[in-house]
Amino acid sequence: MTFLSDAVVDRLRDVAAWPALPPDRYTLVRPIGRGGMGTVYEAYDARLDRRVAVKVSNAPAAAGDLEAHLRQEAFVLARLEHPGIVPVHDAGLLDDGRLYYVMKLVVGATLADHAQTLDGEAARLAVFERVTETVAFAHAAGIVHRDLQPANVMAGSFGEVLVLDWGAARLLAATGERAGTRVGTPGFMAPEQARGDAALAGPAADVYSLGALLRWLLDDGAGGRMPKRLAAIAAKCVADDPRARYATAADLAADLARYRAGAAVTAHRETVLDRVGRWLAPYRTFILLIAAYLVMRALIAFWR
Repeated sequence: MTFLSDAVVDRLRDVAAWPALPPDRYTLVRPIGRGGMGTVYEAYDARLDRRVAVKVSNAPAAAGDLEAHLRQEAFVLARLEHPGIVPVHDAGLLDDGRLYYVMKLVVGATLADHAQTLDGEAARLAVFERVTETVAFAHAAGIVHRDLQPANVMAGSFGEVLVLDWGAARLLAATGERAGTRVGTPGFMAPEQARGDAALAGPAADVYSLGALLRWLLDDGAGGRMPKRLAAIAAKCVADDPRARYATAADLAADLARYRAGAAVTAHRETVLDRVGRWLAPYRTFILLIAAYLVMRALIAFWR
């Protein structure tokens, strides 16, 4: 009698549980992630000779909410055609009633890991602006993400920055979500989401999450304090009152662009000293060189 090792038994159990996708089209390779709604597999698309990712719901369509959420996620992704959002290629139902959809396979690291490789404010802001632009596109299409956090942002191997996991997304025109529904990630969700007012969470809720993400990137991630104008932008994002925040991610992106260009930002009321400092900032190296030259001339004159 031949005995199988625990590792082999576990592998056989996993393979037996794999979904039966259309055999003439997709061949599963390995599972690459599992969440509350579904499991994501790497697969090979024989028809188009490419590697893809396949997300399969953890329960059949009869399970109701779970299937509805996955269907909503596929619908949202298909509606949002943007470089910062993973495109959907295909969707369907398995023989066991589970929903699946096929999307681009992204190779890279989550922002939680990628941030460790980013050196300095400029590099971190460049990634953050890409996230903000993607969310602004979604807002313009009438969709809010509602779960923006480091694990839901991926940096690809060729410079892509992608916003993932749209399972909690909401169409602004949709109604009927139950009161008390709490979606989001602690530390990044807006106060209205934490209170269970998810149905009321509009673009300003995503702005709050973006502000928390900005603080995480620049304060926690880079170490050290943010400059005054940038700190004011983050503070405006995470205001408790949604009306005190930027109305949409596009407004936030505009203020960030002003900050990076060295211009005044709407989130910060400048003093005269602030304004002078901002005007002189681009010439700081030149001013320091002149100051050093003058000090040296003064020392030489003194010794003479």
